[in-house]
Amino acid sequence: MKLEGLLAGQTAIVTGASRGIGRACALRLSQAGASVLLHGTDLDRLNAVRQVITQGGGQAQVFAGDVTDPATAQEAVALAERKLGPVAILVNNAGINARSSTLEMPLEDWHRVLDVNLNGTLHFCRAALPGMMDRKGGVIVNVSSTTAKTPHNNAAPAYGASRAAVNYLTMHLAQEMAPHGIRVNGVCPGPVETDMSRQWSAEYRDRVAAAVPLGRLGQADDVAGTVLFLASDLSSFVTGGDPERKWRDLYELMHMGLALLYKFPPVSL
Repeated sequence: MKLEGLLAGQTAIVTGASRGIGRACALRLSQAGASVLLHGTDLDRLNAVRQVITQGGGQAQVFAGDVTDPATAQEAVALAERKLGPVAILVNNAGINARSSTLEMPLEDWHRVLDVNLNGTLHFCRAALPGMMDRKGGVIVNVSSTTAKTPHNNAAPAYGASRAAVNYLTMHLAQEMAPHGIRVNGVCPGPVETDMSRQWSAEYRDRVAAAVPLGRLGQADDVAGTVLFLASDLSSFVTGGDPERKWRDLYELMHMGLALLYKFPPVSL
């Protein structure tokens, strides 16, 4: 499928864009014609991604900052609109993990994971939404995880809780923003090759891959393809669902965009 021009003339912000899924999303959106504001904390890595984009003929700016600070989101949106144009697409991808059992987990880890994964998502939504509302249109894609609904022994409680909260926020914002022409969706990847999954032992990696129908871990670009779909007019009738309905698989696939094309069955490990 040709991507050129699919997002022509649009400006996107991608948080956590220096590596992994965020980097893949930024490159995909750029290939489709969007100008991209790359957010992260590692300025050298961000500049490396920017170089790849500009060498391919695209436009990109970088902004380094902590997503837990609301000012970071406000300043990032202001920079994007000043240098690239009105923000039409926001991809909230920034996230961290802290693996430990519930009783062994330091409370500082719990607060930090929720602060980055949940509050960071909220801060960027609050920064981007006023402009989208003024222009009566826009798209937000929140990158979550199947861990939000499928707990297992290797999952961190703070990470799963933060992603479950992001899923609710996604649904709530979709309902709240629909009258303004703004779509809000989420993607819940299963096991994907990222810095987080590279911490797994070889034995655990093999067990996870064996539980996936395709027999392998996903790649960051697999997720980026779904994000591109949700960010574009190809999904113009897809937004978050009615909170009164139950979380059924068919409902998710038809109405929420959550886990769209990337829903893995629960894995017992």
